[in-house]
This record gives sequence, structure tokens and C-alpha cells, in this order.
Amino acid sequence: MDHGGHGMTMDLPPFTLARGLEFTGEPFFLIGCLLALALYGWGVARLRRRGDAWPVSRTVGFTAGVATVALVMCTGLNEYGMVLFSVHMVQHMVISMLSPILLLLGAPVTLALRALPSAARSQGMRKGPRELLVALLHSRYVRVISHPAFTIPLFIASLYALYFTPLFDLLMGSKAGHIAMMVHFLAVGLVFFWPIMGVDPGPHRPGYVMRMLELFAGMPFHAFFGIALMMASEPMVETYANPPASLGVSALSDQTAAGGIAWAFSEIPSVLVLIALVFQWYVSEQRQARRRDRRADRDGDKDLAAYNAYLASLQTRSDSGGT
Repeated sequence: MDHGGHGMTMDLPPFTLARGLEFTGEPFFLIGCLLALALYGWGVARLRRRGDAWPVSRTVGFTAGVATVALVMCTGLNEYGMVLFSVHMVQHMVISMLSPILLLLGAPVTLALRALPSAARSQGMRKGPRELLVALLHSRYVRVISHPAFTIPLFIASLYALYFTPLFDLLMGSKAGHIAMMVHFLAVGLVFFWPIMGVDPGPHRPGYVMRMLELFAGMPFHAFFGIALMMASEPMVETYANPPASLGVSALSDQTAAGGIAWAFSEIPSVLVLIALVFQWYVSEQRQARRRDRRADRDGDKDLAAYNAYLASLQTRSDSGGT
């Protein structure tokens, strides 16, 4: 028996972690993950061929981000997510809140700016791949979609306007709709966390305190959403209102588990991003301190000498006034 007309069997055995992690190889996301790794690897290889360094930590971060996408979309989790609200919520939370953070820690935009070829002036080219990417980053479109006034409402609407309206059931009714929804979750997570992480260049680069405020402006709504699911006395999403008997779960207990996952998962990205921001802040302060030290070495610390002279003049005036 099919679920929603896109070939997912409803006669799945009860969910276990082993069954959920079995590789199934969903074609769209499998190809997308492999392509992302190939392009990132090409960029790193291009830099190293010309003698430029690229931090291993960034490569590890990006690879981990791609791996998390593959984990929830190319395994049995994707099949169980079609009939179990709790498993679907794991997919949603990972692909919208964990995967984007890891991908952004890999600084893919910075890598592209350094690896893409520039326009060949000798051949009369005005814009090459690198110039086109720079133009996109400075475009009005990117300024709008990366602004907190857009990203925070979008992040919140991806929960409430999707799950509490018939739109979710409509998308779950076809394979294309389900894929589009998961791509949307990933894209929303990327545009929400992009200015907050501040690793890649972008039109909005707020200070560290403002980034933390933006982060905490969106996270509580995930917790409220989870609490609403847990407190509901009846199924709130039609797609999961009648789970297959072979799974051995009730719709309400499954929904309660989904709410608990949404509530608990909201803390994970907050901790990860805060750790990253504090580390970036520390590195930035250290870099500025070294810059000040180098400037002091070059000019003989003129600022300190001038300040000491100013203090000495005040002391002289005080002594003169006292006599």
C-alpha cells in the first residue's frame, strides 16, 4: 500500500535505529550531496595547486554538513518520515538547523570567491564566474533575503504556516512536493544562519552581540511549536493522523514525540552557534591586538607616548597651580 502516491510502502516494520539508518539512496539528494562534495573538493584542490592554504577544519565542517543531509534523506529515515511524524521531525530539525550550520562553517562562498576564475581581460571578457558571484552577493535580491527582517519571519513561518495549514498535506502528497519541502527547509536554514555565523562575506555583517540577538529571536519559536504539538489532545497534521498498524504506534503518541524532538532540538543549534561566535569573537580580538602591537612597533607607540606627555602636562599644571 502506497503513502501519498509516491511509492512509499506503508507496511514498514516497527522503527528501529538500525532500520532507520539503512542506506536507500534517494536519487535527488544523493546526487546533490555528491555534487556538493565534488565542487567543494575541486575548489580546495585548485587552491592547493597554486600554493594557497585552506583550513582543514572548514573542509571537515562542510563534509559533516553534507553527511547530515545524506543521513536523513538517503537512508530509511526518509521512508519512515513519510508515515511517522516523529521521524519526519528529526529530518526537519537536522536539515534546517544542524546541516546549515555545519555547511556554513565550511565557508563555501569564501572558497568559491578564491577558487573561481576571474574574467579573462586579454580575451575581452568583462565578467567571469568570480565577478558574477560578487555581483550576486552585492545584489538587491541577496540584501533582501539575508536581512533579519526577512530571515527571522521566514524561519518562523516555515513551522507554523506549513504544519498548521493544509499546505503540508499538499506537499506530502507527491514525491516532488516532499523534495521541494526538504529543499526549502535547507534553504531557509542557510539564509537564516548565514549572517549569524558571519564566516562567509555577505551584505549584512552585524556585530557579535547583534548576531546573538538574531539567533535568540528565532529559536524560542521552535520550542513553542514543539510544546504546542505535545499539548495537543488530537492529531494536528492529517498526513500522520493514521499511522500504519504495522508500526505499532498511535498518532497522538507519535505527535507528542515529534513535539518533544522539536522542543529539545531547538537548544542544539543555539549551543553550536554560540560556541562558534565566542570563538570567532576571541580570534577577532586577538587579531586586533596583534595589529595594534605591530603598529606600536612601527611608530614607537606614539599614542602611548602622547598620552604620557598629556598626563605629564597635567601634572606640571597642577604643580604650578599649587605653588
